[in-house]
Amino acid sequence: MPSNEQRRQAAKRKLERQLTRRAERAKRRRIWGVSITVMVVVAAVGLVYWLVNLGPEEGEAATNPTDTPPAENTTDGACGFKEAPEEQSEKKPGLPEDPAETPSTGTVKVLLKTSQGDIPVTLDRAKAPCTVQSIEHLVQSKFYDGTTCHRLTSSEGLKVLQCGDPLGTGGGGPGYTIPDELPTDLKQGPAGPDGSPSVIYPRGALAMANAGPNTGGSQFFLVYGDSTLAPNYTVFGSVEAPGLATIDKVAAGGITPGPNGEQDGTPKLPVSIETAAVQ
Repeated sequence: MPSNEQRRQAAKRKLERQLTRRAERAKRRRIWGVSITVMVVVAAVGLVYWLVNLGPEEGEAATNPTDTPPAENTTDGACGFKEAPEEQSEKKPGLPEDPAETPSTGTVKVLLKTSQGDIPVTLDRAKAPCTVQSIEHLVQSKFYDGTTCHRLTSSEGLKVLQCGDPLGTGGGGPGYTIPDELPTDLKQGPAGPDGSPSVIYPRGALAMANAGPNTGGSQFFLVYGDSTLAPNYTVFGSVEAPGLATIDKVAAGGITPGPNGEQDGTPKLPVSIETAAVQ
């Protein structure tokens, strides 16, 4: 039979266990209370953020006139010439006329009088109506007068003279871009190392230079020897025989090498377009 001291010790231990359980329950209640409070605050902050930043879904028009993004500066006709104000040039020809139906038949004769001789070319509306519309506009605006042909290449697969940059650096343009009108009738060339297609731009072809899709402006290249390129350059006409003779003379004069190697640089015989005129 337990003594009084044993009963007191047993009662004390029982009381200590009860106090410990009560403390643990109180601690759990405090933890749950803090957690719930934090979740409520986070939810409230998230709701406020969502309401403040609520806007139209991607592709939907904004309903607040002050939030409406500015429209792209493009012409309203069939070609949709697009302004490129980032281009730096003192020549400002403005945008070409852009009728609802761009003329797509007939040719335009243009004479490039250069420091190395005449280069007559024929622009073909059927090949690239928007490009011809733009080039004729630039010629009539005297945009090409006083510009240089800044690049000559002479490699086995690329023989071109590039002109039309008002800066003479390869980075200038008319302040707008022309949509691509890519050729579909050129002879197929060998596939690239990665299997990419190529075509042959034949001797006498007149084509637009560009820096990527739909970035053509005023720069063009005159092909004096069959050249293998990706089909990414608009062909908009041809170089006449007297013009090819002038370019052959320039090519025979050699190249001052540029960063792309000995066969790509500036012509040693400087070529400047003194005047360009529709005939």
